Amino acid sequence: MIDQRQQHDAACHCGTVRFRVRLADEFNTIRRCTCSYCRMRGAIAASADLSDIEFVEGEDNLTLYQFHTGTAKHYFCKTCGIYTHHQRRSNTSQFGVNVACIEGISPFDFAEVPVSDGVSHPSDTGAGPKVAGILRFERTV
Repeated sequence: MIDQRQQHDAACHCGTVRFRVRLADEFNTIRRCTCSYCRMRGAIAASADLSDIEFVEGEDNLTLYQFHTGTAKHYFCKTCGIYTHHQRRSNTSQFGVNVACIEGISPFDFAEVPVSDGVSHPSDTGAGPKVAGILRFERTV
C-alpha cells in the first residue's frame, strides 16, 4: 500500500539538521501547550508518528532536553538552537514537529491554534486531555 500523505521537507534555522516528515493529519493537529517549558518556547507543533520522520542530515547535531517526568524528549539543533521536534508525553508513539521548521510554512499561517492544558497534564491528574482554549492570530499587512 502506498502512503498518500504529503511528505514535507523540514530543517532547523542554520540548515544543519534536515528531515522529511509525514504529518499524522496534516496541519489539523496543530497546537500549543501551556506547560512551563512550552510557554517559554512558544512553538506550534503538529503530530507525526515516530516512524514518519526521516533525518536526511544532521541527526547527530541534535541535542536532547528532558525535564519533570523525563517522558517527553525535546530535540534542538546544537548549532542554531532551534527546537525541531519532541517525542510527546501525552502520546509517546508520536512526535510534535515544530511547524516553523517545515519548508514553506509559517506559524502565522494559522488563524486559530488550539492550546493544550499542559499545566494540568493528564499523566499528572489522571484525567483525559483538555483543550485550554484557542489562540487567535490577527495578521496585518
